[in-house]
Amino acid sequence: MTRPRPPAARPRRTRPRPPSRRPPRRRHHVIRTIKILGAALAVLLPVLAIGGPAKAASDQGATQVAASPTPPKYPTTISLPNGFRPEGIATGPGPYAYFGSLGDGSIYRADLRDGSGAIISPGPGTSSVGMKTDRRGRLFVAGGGSGGARVIDTRTGRILASYRLSSVPALINDVVVTRDAAYFTDSTNPVLYKVPLNGRRLPDAATPIPITGDLVYRPGFNANGITPTPDGRGLIVVQSNTGGLFRVDPSGATRQIDLHGETLPAGDGLLLLGRTLYAVQNQLNSVAVIRLNAEGTEGHLERRVTDPRFDVPTTVAAFGNRLYLPNARFSTPPTPETPYTAVAIPRP
Repeated sequence: MTRPRPPAARPRRTRPRPPSRRPPRRRHHVIRTIKILGAALAVLLPVLAIGGPAKAASDQGATQVAASPTPPKYPTTISLPNGFRPEGIATGPGPYAYFGSLGDGSIYRADLRDGSGAIISPGPGTSSVGMKTDRRGRLFVAGGGSGGARVIDTRTGRILASYRLSSVPALINDVVVTRDAAYFTDSTNPVLYKVPLNGRRLPDAATPIPITGDLVYRPGFNANGITPTPDGRGLIVVQSNTGGLFRVDPSGATRQIDLHGETLPAGDGLLLLGRTLYAVQNQLNSVAVIRLNAEGTEGHLERRVTDPRFDVPTTVAAFGNRLYLPNARFSTPPTPETPYTAVAIPRP
């Protein structure tokens, strides 16, 4: 006897699953990656278009690296006020140069983009000689035969601080601003003057640092231009009357830099970019280009640069891929109508 078979089960009806609105996992990652890359390019393209950001300098006066190239439309000769008698120059922040008058000490600010300018700080009646700016927009000014120095706000022209550096006859000739101090040279007395810098507050007084060692003062102009060593651990000073170049320790001890037989007679302003030192030789109407070792104890003269527009340039500052030099015109008798200029040359 056979049992009857159970009725066959009806197949279950299944509704077709609607297609997923989400892309497959792999496609999802690809889309996400494309979005991330697009956002990154949106940030990078404007930077690449201007040549990339400049590398930060270790301090204001030492290893400076130029920003994007100076546009060709920027003027290469800048007219200064008649009778101004420029000597010092400082550049930045921004496309501006500052010039000091040997006559009454006034400070003139020039826009490097078009050459226009104006007096921003009337002089105290004594000379303004070497100058440097820092990243806070402060201008440090060596006071020449006044024996003093002052600090000026580059935005307003207001005097932020004044210093009496020497109580005896002196010639405060040049200044450099490092990460932690401003140092002033004295061409008459074997002393450096240090103004410590700690944040925004300026100290009430400077500290004298006696110069010892190889740099021996003689009649005439002695210590003049000053800049840090490439490694930032010391200073470099040129002695105008002997043409010697010296490394100065923080203690004031000096050692002559080995230039392998070369000297820098009439040496004036100094500028260090990386390990390249630019030394202005004013009466020779030239700029010596010297390659230094990191410690600033040895250097090789690579070349001397001149320009037919030079008329006793005294010092040098950089902006972009150019060097800017004021013509002091020491061989021309100064009058209220005597014209003066600063000139720009390509950075060697």
